[in-house]
Amino acid sequence: MIGIFDSGVGGLTIVKEVFKTLPEYQIIYFGDTARLPYGTKQENFVKEYSAKISQWLIEKQAKIIVVACHTSSAWAAESLKRKLKVPVFEMITPVVKEILNNNYKKIGIIGTPGTIKSNCYNKRLLKNNSSLRIYSQACPLLVPLVEEGWIDKKETELITQHYLKPLKEKKVDCLVLACTHYPLLEKTIKKIMGKKVKIINPAESLVQDLKKFLEEDNLAKKGSNHQFFFSDNPYHLDKLSKMALNKKIKIKIERLGC
Repeated sequence: MIGIFDSGVGGLTIVKEVFKTLPEYQIIYFGDTARLPYGTKQENFVKEYSAKISQWLIEKQAKIIVVACHTSSAWAAESLKRKLKVPVFEMITPVVKEILNNNYKKIGIIGTPGTIKSNCYNKRLLKNNSSLRIYSQACPLLVPLVEEGWIDKKETELITQHYLKPLKEKKVDCLVLACTHYPLLEKTIKKIMGKKVKIINPAESLVQDLKKFLEEDNLAKKGSNHQFFFSDNPYHLDKLSKMALNKKIKIKIERLGC
């Protein structure tokens, strides 16, 4: 089984890519809806619960851990890789590889305040290429707008336009959607940024890395008995699961330390 966790429901966009690219594999998902959002929490808090959730997934027979939260990827993934005895995949490494392999020069990054504050992409990219120009923008209102289902609302487009204006003025080559909710706004983001800007969905990058790994080391159990757990009843789950997966999902509540 592939274990996937996020601070809430946004990680369902990662599940979507797994279903599309690796449909034969069984997944177990945990959304920490009782403690969301991670993007505004402190680093130690994120590390603590990322470790607890990962261990819980392993106890549920997950053979691979996917950190589907950008804030957890920034603050907890390296610690998880050192401590856990199973492979750990996170959101940042695949995106860094994609940017470097395509020789982008001016990179835009949008994410939650926690992800942007961590400077995780900046540090990793500049370590490999100090000549890159990186422009980051926190977009705290986009997650609640997505969770309200306001994907196609004019208000959402105007707010997104406001956030993206500084990056558009910098004429970035690519834009990283550094939050699992943001791919659900990709149509609007592409419209605002224009055809010349490459939109990077980290979910796609991560799942391609996962696919290559599984082709060489088939650790995960195959099957269709997917399981979805949350630490509290998710807000607007039916609406969000239909947006991400085109279907409703059955869930179980696992408090996990509440």
